[in-house]
Amino acid sequence: MRTHLLIIDPQNDFCDIEGAALPVAGAHADLRRLAGFVESNLPRLSGITVTLDSHASVAVERTTFWLGPDGQAVPPFTFITADHVSSGVYRPRDAGLTLQVLGMLEQLAAAGKAGMVVWPVHCVTGTWGHNIHADVARALAAWELAHQRAITKVLKGEYPLTEHFGVFEADAPVASVPATQFNTALASSLATSADVIAIAGQASSHCVAASYDPFMRFLAHEPAAPRVVLLRDCMSPVHGFEPLAEALFERARAAGTQVMSVEAFARSLA
Repeated sequence: MRTHLLIIDPQNDFCDIEGAALPVAGAHADLRRLAGFVESNLPRLSGITVTLDSHASVAVERTTFWLGPDGQAVPPFTFITADHVSSGVYRPRDAGLTLQVLGMLEQLAAAGKAGMVVWPVHCVTGTWGHNIHADVARALAAWELAHQRAITKVLKGEYPLTEHFGVFEADAPVASVPATQFNTALASSLATSADVIAIAGQASSHCVAASYDPFMRFLAHEPAAPRVVLLRDCMSPVHGFEPLAEALFERARAAGTQVMSVEAFARSLA
């Protein structure tokens, strides 16, 4: 049985450890648990793909991009809609981007998303926060040594004018920016390289959910789709967004995806 592990954003800035910019409660323990699983099952894992949230310090989904009505900084976790921008409640620091950002927010609204959350600056490419959690990095190196080939690392979020939670596509894809469009090559590679795909990582409420949903839509059209598993104790939600994670698990079960502990999953591989 070919088993592929898809690890979503196992990065320092999402861990509840000192120095993290956007800590997710439970993430450190999740990733230590995941690392132990990888190290204990090196020969049973035929492939590993790791996604990396990768941003500039200034981008549309972070505090450095926005100003409030009196020119003050916008605090983290502010929710911004198209109406907020068109009425001047919130505005880009670069006024020349207003129409483009307004169009992006209207695109989100048309897709059923009322607006976007402004996050603390996190996962700036090349910084400590962007790096893979140390225990996971050690486990990945052990897998590469055992298999004598590299894991696959996929960067997401580099285009600064749309949110990009999921690995397969941005929340508001831009026709002229291929990196924001659905990554068919990645989805096809995962679908054809494994009989089972286990998904873990951070955060269950956001980047895991936004990766799972479009991938399942893709698999619905595949004649021999792999079985998909969510490793529930290897992911945690952003505080305040727990209902989004529970909704993910409900959707997953309804779609026939197994939601299980990593220990139970390991036993299924024996």
